[in-house]
Amino acid sequence: MADDADVIVVGGGLAGLVAATEIADAGKRVIVLDQEGEQNLGGQAFWSFGGLFLVDSPEQRRLGIRDSYDLAMQDWSGAAGFDRADDHWPRRWAEAYVGFAAGEKRDWLRAIGHGNSVPRFHVTWGTGPGLLEPFVRRAREAEARRLLTFKFRHRVDALCVTGGTVHGVSGAILEPTEVARGVSSSRHGVGEFALQAGAILIASGGIGGNHALVRQNWPERLGPPPKRMISGVPEHVDGRMIGITEAAGARLINRDRMWHYVEGIENWNPIWPMHGIRILPGPSSMWFDATGRRLPSPLFPGSDTLGQLQYIQSTGHDYSWFILTQAIIKKEFALSGSEQNPDLTGKDWLMTARRAINKGAPAPVEAFKDNGVDFIVRDNLDDLVAAMNGLTGDHLLDVREIRTQIEARDRSMANPYVKDTQMMNIHNARKYIGDRLIRTARPHRILDPAHGPLIAVRLNILTRKTLGGFETDLDGRVFGQQGEIMPGLYAAGEASGFGGGMHGYRSLEGTFLGGCLFSGRNAGRAAAKAVG
Repeated sequence: MADDADVIVVGGGLAGLVAATEIADAGKRVIVLDQEGEQNLGGQAFWSFGGLFLVDSPEQRRLGIRDSYDLAMQDWSGAAGFDRADDHWPRRWAEAYVGFAAGEKRDWLRAIGHGNSVPRFHVTWGTGPGLLEPFVRRAREAEARRLLTFKFRHRVDALCVTGGTVHGVSGAILEPTEVARGVSSSRHGVGEFALQAGAILIASGGIGGNHALVRQNWPERLGPPPKRMISGVPEHVDGRMIGITEAAGARLINRDRMWHYVEGIENWNPIWPMHGIRILPGPSSMWFDATGRRLPSPLFPGSDTLGQLQYIQSTGHDYSWFILTQAIIKKEFALSGSEQNPDLTGKDWLMTARRAINKGAPAPVEAFKDNGVDFIVRDNLDDLVAAMNGLTGDHLLDVREIRTQIEARDRSMANPYVKDTQMMNIHNARKYIGDRLIRTARPHRILDPAHGPLIAVRLNILTRKTLGGFETDLDGRVFGQQGEIMPGLYAAGEASGFGGGMHGYRSLEGTFLGGCLFSGRNAGRAAAKAVG
């Protein structure tokens, strides 16, 4: 029986789109399957802030930042902590990706469309939707040339394997849906399908929307799994396809490596179940655990996410607190996600410029402050701590202990030679012009009424990314459970740990989207070449 396509791509997110367009550009026929409706084309990248990791870019050089491949690789290796026999290919992927970020990545993207020791986080103009647009456009052009076919609401339930070679997929056709992007959709089947191809490429995403699977894979080194979490991804990011592909013989490595955030807040206007947003904090908020103890150095806002997660879980509670001022929130609080950054997403230069001169916090931040269940605003510390205790019902906070710690921090404002490590970090941040203009508030006393009112923010564990995944070589070819390459099977994006699990234990900011781009490109090109 003739194949239905040269390659079938399972998943219509960023990695799947990149792979599919590379396959079509090679003149091969490709089918893209996705269990969601067409309105979800682009997957998680649509909701992203659009941050990209670039090394020694013109933008860095214009700001006086000295960077290099060697420095970036040093930072990456230090963060990743590769220490397992399974880390051979993840390390190879890391070396290749940093080389990509230091080389052709920027020019390649410009040609298509529009723990770091130095700043490498480059925000895409248009955020996630802006990054997706050229790949969606390329896909639609390939569709018009009849090289690419989208089949939405096609849920893969099994891979077809004969003699160790993967050559097809089968599953259920789900009933049509008109729910908005990200909203949970029906799983009612109205038919079945089976498709054959010369290669199958899995780009189905991770497990962040499946809290049971997150807890099942939770590493002991991070303490007990949280009893309560909120979701940084929609419900359909369920990990089903990872289990299905593993059952077909694929080798899954480092499944206990994951990347969840500790600065999560409940969305007051949710789109998916338990919808959470991450605060992208500047360096000045004081951070307290659930019992009112200040987090130890160097666990400052915006620093070691996994270290913070491990510490918070060691307290026996699943939440922590920021205490800050209105002066800090207006300068330092950004919210991760395209919908929370209308100026950048809408490509509005005037709105973006106002970030540096606005008297108030950005409108989305003010909306959370006014409506979010996790935000408390009061004029004095006694009332603030009382409301914090009231919100959780745990009554763990002692206002005298909180005041003592804040006053100790505030006393350092009178001495330019401070011993408070967080204050040193703040002064260091303000040496970089970008942080001084729009990211770091002028240092001031937390308890100074002139900078009030006081604000407390309850921070929740926010599920997000899967760092482990299918073991692949640099062409995205998937290894079987006995260490052999499985003919016909490829993987890209979060399903393969953004490229062979290249992050190790920890990720540097701005590397998730780039991992989708790089692994999707490699796997798509290799699959197209393999099918002749």
